[in-house]
Parts: sequence; C-alpha cells; structure tokens
Amino acid sequence: MRDGVVSIFAELGPDNIFISKAPGPPGSPGMSAKERRRRPLKPEYAEQIKRWCPATIEETAIQQVVSPMSGAATIAKVPGYESDSFTLAGETASYNLISPRDMLAGRFFTPGEEQQTARVAVIGFNVAEALFPGGRAAGSTMTVDGAEYTVAGVFVKAKGGFMGENQMDNQIVIPLKTLRTRYPQITELSMVAKARAGMRDDAVLEVEAAMRRIRQVPTGVENDFVISTPDEIIKQFDSITGLIGVVAIAISALGLLVGGIGVMNIMLVSVTERTREIGLRKAVGARRRDIVGQFLVEAVTLTSVGGVLGILVAVAVTSLVAKLVPSLPAAVRMWAVVAGFSVSVAVGLFFGVWPATKAARLDPVDALRYE
Repeated sequence: MRDGVVSIFAELGPDNIFISKAPGPPGSPGMSAKERRRRPLKPEYAEQIKRWCPATIEETAIQQVVSPMSGAATIAKVPGYESDSFTLAGETASYNLISPRDMLAGRFFTPGEEQQTARVAVIGFNVAEALFPGGRAAGSTMTVDGAEYTVAGVFVKAKGGFMGENQMDNQIVIPLKTLRTRYPQITELSMVAKARAGMRDDAVLEVEAAMRRIRQVPTGVENDFVISTPDEIIKQFDSITGLIGVVAIAISALGLLVGGIGVMNIMLVSVTERTREIGLRKAVGARRRDIVGQFLVEAVTLTSVGGVLGILVAVAVTSLVAKLVPSLPAAVRMWAVVAGFSVSVAVGLFFGVWPATKAARLDPVDALRYE
C-alpha cells in the first residue's frame, strides 16, 4: 500500500509544493470549524507567488474540483453509455507542465483554449473505459452535467494508488476558466508550485512568506493556509500506518499469550500423563538437560506446526485476494514469513520452559511409583 502512495507522489512530482486552505480535500468532514472559516484561496495567488519567488519557484498551477462535497452531482454521457464515477477538475494549462502525465491518445489542452474558455476535456483511463469501451475517445464529444465537451486526450493508466485505486484514473479535466464559468458557486481551490531543482526546502520557506504577505497574516499569528510536500504527506501516511501496526501487534500479542498458555497447559498435562516414562528415563541415566530438551523440542514442534499452517493460510488468502481483486496490491513479504515462523518457535520455547523444568525436577523413585 505504501509503495502505491509513494508512486502517486512520484508521478505528481517530488519537487512540487501543495498549497491549500486546509488539510484534505475541500469541504472534507475532517475539517475543523476554524479551518472552515478561513478565507478561500484566490486564483491570482499563483501568479503572485511566481512573481515574488523567481529564484526558487519555476512554475505554479491551480486546480479546482467539482465533487459531491461541493454540492454538485455530475453525470457524463455519450450515446449508449453514462457514468457518475468520476471527479470533474478544472486546471490551468500549466498544471501539465508541473505534473506531466503521459497520454494514451490525443493531447492536453493549450493555454489558448484555457483563455478562450473552450469546452475541451482530458479524461482519465477509467473514464475512457466507461464511456468509450471501444476506444477512439480522442476527438469524440461527451456531455458532462448538461454541457458538451470535446475530448482532447486520454491519460494513460496512472501509477500507484491507495487500496489499488488511483483517483487520477477517474478524473475529467477541463480548463480552469471553463470550470469557473460553469460553476461560479465553487470557491475552494488548491495550488501547486514547482520548486527549482535542489531548492525545494528554500522554496517552501519563500512560498510560506509570500502567502503570509498576500493574505496579510500578522506576525506571531499562525498560518491560515496549509503548505505541504510529498515527503510530509508520506510521513503522515507512515504515522497512520504505524499506529495501525502498533494496534495490530497488540492484538497479535494477546492472541500469542492465549495460545502460549494453551501450549503450556497441554505440555503440563503431557508431563503428568508421562510421569512414569520420565522416571524410567531418569532411572536409566537420563540427565535433567535431556528431559528439558525433550519437552522443549515437543513444545517447539507443536507451535512450529501451528506457525507453518498459519503461514500457508496467509499465503493462500493473499493469493486469493490478488486474483479476485487485481487492483488491490497484495503480496507476501519474505521477512513476514521468517518473522511469523520465528515468533511461533519463540512461543514454544518460552511457554515450554516451565513444563520442561517441572518434568526434569521429578524424583525418579516417586515418578516410578506414580499411578
């Protein structure tokens, strides 16, 4: 999953700086009341940042999205097919310079088309599959929310993804000016600034200073906007998955404790049932370490068999998921297999020590008399 997220930002551009009013998509439920009250960003900010930070910023771009959270339900139609599984985005022509994407067919719209408020669109791979299953999307027309657009191009399938899905494959991208004309009620937007090679850290500082100046944020007052980089977003993702991992380890540890106690009880019962056998072995010369070794081997064998069965089940389930849901990345890492088997052996050793020690301490005379 992490590899998919990293691939997304590698495709978007490692030198890019993302600027928005608040974390997350516009209008997201996770936005606090304070963040909702912040003034929206304005399109002219992008040009001001580029003009004020020429030493560190190479280019800027703007994106505005029409989504269910924006209060607009959109449907894309062509004769015989329609889809509502997409996101309508308006972008400046410079967006393709900052985050260039390969084209399966056609081209991206030009700055001239953006200035003319042209009704052209570039569609994601999944949208093309849904509306034009026979291919030949480029040059065709489609209707989106009642307006007719000419398909200028089709993006190739995006790399990476979250849970096997990359939302860029579900986009319909039109010129920003066209979107703002069609949906004047939508004010939320985000910006991207591309730093010059090797100057991203300096660029972040300059962009932050420029944004504070543009939005007239007083000295000592926290920013009323958010600036992030791909590295920071990946770190946030790692912290979330790390927390999930800690919870998973805690649950697994509880399961191992219960299983280990079960193994210990089984071995204690085995010691009791084989008391005469232990006495006989000690009577013919078996040493304490021989008895301890025997019962530890039995305990480890018991847990190792369980570990192998668990690994086989995990591999089978992972393979089944990969076949049934190809879009969901599922793979068995060798380190996970080794760690799983090692833990099962360690559980056998740890919880087998007490039964083995108890067996080794039995008096041979008393053990032979045991009924």
